[in-house]
Amino acid sequence: MDKKDICSYDYVQLKKEIEAIGEKSFRSRQIYEWLHVRLADSFEEMTNLSKKLREQLDEKYEIRKVVPVEHQVSRVDPTEKFLFELQDGNMVESVLMRYNYGNSVCISSQAGCRMGCRFCASTLDGLMRNLTPSEMLRQIYQIQKRIGGRISNVVVMGTGEPLDNYENFLRFIRMASDEHGLHISQRNITASTCGIVPNMRRLADENLQITLALSLHGSTQEKRKALMPVANKYSLTEVLNACDYYFEKTGRRITFEYSLVHGVNDGPEDIRELTGILKHRNCHLNLIPVNPIKERDFVRPDSKNALEFKNKLEKNGINVTIRRERGSDIDGACGQLRRRHAAGDKGESDEDICDD
Repeated sequence: MDKKDICSYDYVQLKKEIEAIGEKSFRSRQIYEWLHVRLADSFEEMTNLSKKLREQLDEKYEIRKVVPVEHQVSRVDPTEKFLFELQDGNMVESVLMRYNYGNSVCISSQAGCRMGCRFCASTLDGLMRNLTPSEMLRQIYQIQKRIGGRISNVVVMGTGEPLDNYENFLRFIRMASDEHGLHISQRNITASTCGIVPNMRRLADENLQITLALSLHGSTQEKRKALMPVANKYSLTEVLNACDYYFEKTGRRITFEYSLVHGVNDGPEDIRELTGILKHRNCHLNLIPVNPIKERDFVRPDSKNALEFKNKLEKNGINVTIRRERGSDIDGACGQLRRRHAAGDKGESDEDICDD
């Protein structure tokens, strides 16, 4: 019999499970705390439970493994990249970024991705499977245990499209922000989508306070289609209308992500078109000079051209920044470390978790 994934049960669900096996409800509080506050990796660690109950839990349930197998530490900024192996052998990446306001992590929501964005390493091998809520949570837990400090901000922008894994992603958000667990403010959680319109609208109706970041990347429908296959299903107009709906329902300003690709979407006409799209919206534009990957021939604009692009948009009244480059020396593009590890080329890293 397959064991149940106990870390994917929210607080109410876990209470029902524990009562169903004949235990009192206070036991569910203890177990939930062990799983989501003390970050236990095994039932044996739960020392305030009887040995009989621990054995019963171990027989029926499992704490899904999210095991760190590679760890890279940047020499140029306070950024660290983690490669995790899941219970079935799939790999996912997460990134820790230290700021003066706290520790931020970028996590993955799927093993692989089926969205096919042309500039992204994560999608090159397609989608392996969705991650469970526990596998998303435990990326945060493993990093928090590693650094011995609290994670205050979470960005779901790693491998995968979170709105393509909607139910698991939604439970992850509710559990990450639950007062019985890590209790991360929803306002400190950002999720990126390439524009799955029906689920953007569903998310707007969920009564959450997370920030939604749309991967825009093209200033017209045709340019988006050239870079993002999802644009063949959902038009730019539909996507922008869904963004407006999200803002109307939540009051949360939309962030538009825009990967700058030299000679593709960084010309004067793109400035005009972006201004037309964004000027009358309460939003923020985040310019991201593209991370080159060897499987594609995209070229990033030099810093002078990127700054000029930004300055012209600002003069047109657009709230815009250039994303600060982090971890440029440690497989900066999402999916690169996973692919390199799978190919058997571990290269050099500043430290290897497995050797500790």
